[in-house]
Amino acid sequence: MSDLAYRITRTLGGLVFWMTSTPVVRGTKHVPPTGPCLLVATHQSPYDIPLLIRHIPRLLDFVSAVDVFRNPAVAMFYRLLNAFPLDRTRSDPKTVRTIVRRLQHGRVVAMFPEGGIRAGEDSVVNSHRIKAGVGRIARLSGAPVVPCVIVDSAAYSRPRRWLPIKRTRYGIIAGPPIVPHLTAEKIESMIIDSFVSLHRTLCEEMGGCPCDKQWHQQGNCSEPSSRHTNGRDDAE
Repeated sequence: MSDLAYRITRTLGGLVFWMTSTPVVRGTKHVPPTGPCLLVATHQSPYDIPLLIRHIPRLLDFVSAVDVFRNPAVAMFYRLLNAFPLDRTRSDPKTVRTIVRRLQHGRVVAMFPEGGIRAGEDSVVNSHRIKAGVGRIARLSGAPVVPCVIVDSAAYSRPRRWLPIKRTRYGIIAGPPIVPHLTAEKIESMIIDSFVSLHRTLCEEMGGCPCDKQWHQQGNCSEPSSRHTNGRDDAE
């Protein structure tokens, strides 16, 4: 496992995002400077990954969908970035062991517990649902869980947003760590509540979130909730 490709990608990609954006970034200090950490983030678009690489100071080992690794070129690049696959269609104990092992070696593992890209009413900040499994991984590894919300990364799906004029606006906010000694269900409930609260805080600071505008107008993003799904260990 080498971090060289990750560092090169962060430097080059960071330059592109620096030229094209004026982001709102808050709370990255909550990611511990050393030691194991499980970073769990909302997942609005494929651009969440490069934005996390740019703004989270630690090196991240991403857990990605196994489908992505079916493309040999993409698989090779992801592996160079220390990412590894998770099969969401079934229980995947091998990947769980990989996650726990990397955390025990002091790495930061990044996961998207919604189980894939979710936007609008399907996003956890509106549905209050995540895939079960993150809580058990936290307990097995003893690693703190840092929740992170990303807003409007999908702006980069529009070609003009790549122009080097710093007009693209997105937001990233991380919250205080959740301790791993709680029950798995409690950890996952706290993750959901943190997502909802962080999303509301970030949107207020940004003056509203373009991607979720209709849901804010309906008042669906205003209050945390402890509802969550208990399902398979297939959190992405």
